[in-house]
Amino acid sequence: MNRQYFGTDGVRGEYGASILTDEFAYRMGQAAGRCILNTARPPLVVIGRDTRQSGPALRDALARGFRDSGDCRVVDLGVIPTPAVAVYARNVQAGLGVVITASHNPAKDNGIKFFDSRGLKLSDEVELKIENLIDSIDGPGTGSGHELEVALDSAAGYLDLLQPVLQISSLKDLRIVVDTANGAAFETTPSLLSHLGAEVISVGDQPNGANINEGVGSQFPHHLSKVVLEHKADLGIAHDGDGDRVLFCDEKGEIVDGDVLLCMLALQELKHGRLYNNTLVSTLQSNMGLDRAMKQAGGQLVRTSVGDRYVLEEMQKSGFNVGGENSGHIIFSDINPTGDGLLAALKLLAILIEEKKPLSAMQACMSLFPQRTGAMPVKEKPPLEDSAEIQSTLKSLENEMGETGRVLLRYSGTEPKIRLLIEGESIEKVDKWYQTLEYQIKQRLT
Repeated sequence: MNRQYFGTDGVRGEYGASILTDEFAYRMGQAAGRCILNTARPPLVVIGRDTRQSGPALRDALARGFRDSGDCRVVDLGVIPTPAVAVYARNVQAGLGVVITASHNPAKDNGIKFFDSRGLKLSDEVELKIENLIDSIDGPGTGSGHELEVALDSAAGYLDLLQPVLQISSLKDLRIVVDTANGAAFETTPSLLSHLGAEVISVGDQPNGANINEGVGSQFPHHLSKVVLEHKADLGIAHDGDGDRVLFCDEKGEIVDGDVLLCMLALQELKHGRLYNNTLVSTLQSNMGLDRAMKQAGGQLVRTSVGDRYVLEEMQKSGFNVGGENSGHIIFSDINPTGDGLLAALKLLAILIEEKKPLSAMQACMSLFPQRTGAMPVKEKPPLEDSAEIQSTLKSLENEMGETGRVLLRYSGTEPKIRLLIEGESIEKVDKWYQTLEYQIKQRLT
């Protein structure tokens, strides 16, 4: 399915220097309104955003587009994490929930993503319908628009939903560093952890519109490690700019691998009989060691295409309740059906409390296979199946690997890059296979 604007997680680009302009946001709002709001009852849109300076202008343009698509209400949720927008949209049965964010990207970028009335991301088919309308819509006229309704304490329902995961005062013996990337979770995560009794040391909690993800947050884990060690904390928690993913650092300053995190969370749910069908869902990116660990514990791993939307689609289709990506997008769909960094943090803290062990001791749940990953810029994204040389190289590598390794090659859904992953039982073989494929990519695509 070829899409012009939507990537794996909404529309994203440099504000004002790409497709992502106020005019585009207006046309997208009107297109989405025509596709969805005419059949929604009530025709209500709720809009949240992260802390980027460009957020309010995009919000206003979107809101005007929604209003011009028909008779609908638009409510401004203010700065609020992405998973909290999903909860709010579900609680009020909004026709659409909208988040203005570029997640882990730098401040110059921004993006737009949608939720339906159930708090679920829109399907590929609905996004394609919106795309097909955008270019047929004229830009806004010269009118001034209307005042936005403003929601008070818009994150309250979200925090009320998550708080029961842990008992009050259950964190009273823990010192936790929380890095919120100067992003949307700068108030929600520290406040809930403090409410549950933790001593919270906050960093990345001074957003100014231009410093989101700037040297802090999940993209800069070494900063988190440094602060954890400086404060002799029990662990560190870092979010990306919109709070839908999470990264952890143990008390020794070591970053927890994303697949090890998935393993810890899934095995805990399996242990307590809460892992539906004994199955964890992850993507093609996850390490082969995760398959082995799940199998040894009596469970299984099901893989999907890259993107938390595809993880959730598989969970819904097959009746699974825990899934995620090793990038830190973790979904507990029986609580909140979208990636939720704070929810994943609470679930991990529950494990530490129950096991009475430090985070460093919990990481022995799986062994990682040696792996190499990389990304190279590409000028265009021709179908990989059209390159006979690349296909021949892939087939040769797969034959040589057998069941002892795997290769993954795909274009980025949000950037002009191609990503490659090689995995195997031996680092020497992994390096050799990686160099072979890297050479072909550079010859054909860069």
